[in-house]
Amino acid sequence: MEKKKVAFCTLGCKVNQYETNAMMQKFIENGYIVVDFEENADVYVVNTCTVTSMADKKSRQMLRRVKEINPDSILVAVGCYAQVAREELEKIPEIDLILGTNDKRNIIQYVEKMQKEIQDKTSVVTDVIHNAEFADYGTITYTEKTRAVIKVQDGCDRYCSYCIIPYARGRVRSRKPESVVNEITEIAKKGIKEVVITGIHVASYGKDFKNEYKLIDLLEDINKIEGIKRIRLGSLEPTLITEDFVTRLSKLEKICDHFHLSLQSGCDSTLERMNRRYTTEEFENGVKLLRKAYPNVALTTDVIVGFPSETETEFEMTYQFLKRINFYKMHIFKYSQRKGTKAAIMPNQIDGNIKEERSKKLIELSDKNEIEFNKNYVGKEVEVLFEDEHIEDGKRYIKGHTTNYIVVKVELPENVEANDYENKIKKVYIEQTDNICLKGKFI
Repeated sequence: MEKKKVAFCTLGCKVNQYETNAMMQKFIENGYIVVDFEENADVYVVNTCTVTSMADKKSRQMLRRVKEINPDSILVAVGCYAQVAREELEKIPEIDLILGTNDKRNIIQYVEKMQKEIQDKTSVVTDVIHNAEFADYGTITYTEKTRAVIKVQDGCDRYCSYCIIPYARGRVRSRKPESVVNEITEIAKKGIKEVVITGIHVASYGKDFKNEYKLIDLLEDINKIEGIKRIRLGSLEPTLITEDFVTRLSKLEKICDHFHLSLQSGCDSTLERMNRRYTTEEFENGVKLLRKAYPNVALTTDVIVGFPSETETEFEMTYQFLKRINFYKMHIFKYSQRKGTKAAIMPNQIDGNIKEERSKKLIELSDKNEIEFNKNYVGKEVEVLFEDEHIEDGKRYIKGHTTNYIVVKVELPENVEANDYENKIKKVYIEQTDNICLKGKFI
C-alpha cells in the first residue's frame, strides 16, 4: 500500500517552526511521507501566524492555494491565526480542519478521523487563556543545518496594547528544565554544535515555577552539556537585562554575543501607550551592561513606526535614540491594527503614507549601521560555524555565522567539497566586506 503524503507551510516565528517540526515527526511516526508544499499531497498543514494583519493575509493566501494543487486533499489550518480568528477561517470553504494553538499536538487523531469518516468542516479551538501546562513535545527538535531551535517557554502575560499574541498563546508556561537538558543532550550526540533558545516570551521562563529557577539557571545548566559549542538566545525583554543577569551570563563561555532586545519605540510616552513597562533610560542601561560584558556584541531590535498618536516629535525622539544606541540591525514594522487589542481602538491612527516615510528613514539608518559594523572586521580574525555552500558569480563559497551572527563566506578551492566544512567551526581572516557579508580566507 502506497504511503500517504503530507506537506507543511510554516508562517511566523521560530516557535511555529519548532511546532511544525513536531507535527511533522508525528506524521512520519504514523507512516506518512513529508513532501514539498508545492507537491501533490493527501494532507496539507498551514501553521498560521497572526502577529500582524499582513501575517493574517499571508496565512489566508497560503490556505487558499492548496486546493488548486489537490482538490481532494485534507487542508488543515493550525496555530495562532486559527486560535484568534476561527470564525474568519470557517468562511474559507477550502479549509477542512481548524486547530488552535493548544490543539495542534493532536493533529494526527483529527486528520485520521476525517479520513475514516465523511465529515464537514471541523473546528477544534480550545481556550488557551486558562491553560497552565506547557505542551511538551519531548525530544522532537526543529533542526536547521548546523543549529537546533529549542522551545523552552510558551505564552505571554505582558499584554502590550498592540499585541494579539497573549490571546493566541495564553498565559506563561515554562518547560521543565530536565526536559530541556535531555533534548539538548540528545542533540549534542547528533553532532549539532549550536542551539537557539526560544519561546513566546523567553524572559518569563520560570515565572510559573514554585521554586526560584529562572532563565539564567537554565542557561547555566545548558552550558554544562558536552558537545554544544554555542548557545544563542531568541528575542529578550529589556527588563531581563540586569547587572546580576549579565554578570552570571558573561561567565558562560558558550553564550553567543548577539542579543535581540525588543525596543518598539525610543520615546517614553509612546512606550507607555504601548504598555511596554520600561523606559528608554532603563533600556539604555541594559545596553551598556551588555556592551561592557561583551566587547564585540551585536545588538538587534524591533521598532514599530506609526503607533497611534505618534507625533513627528515623538518619532524624532525615537530616531535620535536609535542613532545613539547604534544597533547592529533593526527590524522595522509599520503599525498594524489588530482587532481585539487596545491599540486598535485608540484615537489618532496614523496615515499609511506617514508610516511609510518613517519606516524608510529607520531602514536607511539600520542599513548604514550594519555596513559600518561589518567594516570593523576587515583585517581581523573571527571564528565561523559553517553551514552550507553558496554559488555566486560562478564561484563556490561556504557560508556561516560568527558568534555575533555576522554572515561570513570563504571561497572553496575546486578540489574541496562543501561538506568538508559544514557544521565545523573554523578561524577566518576577514579580507573585505560587501556590506552585509564578510569575505575572508581560512587561517
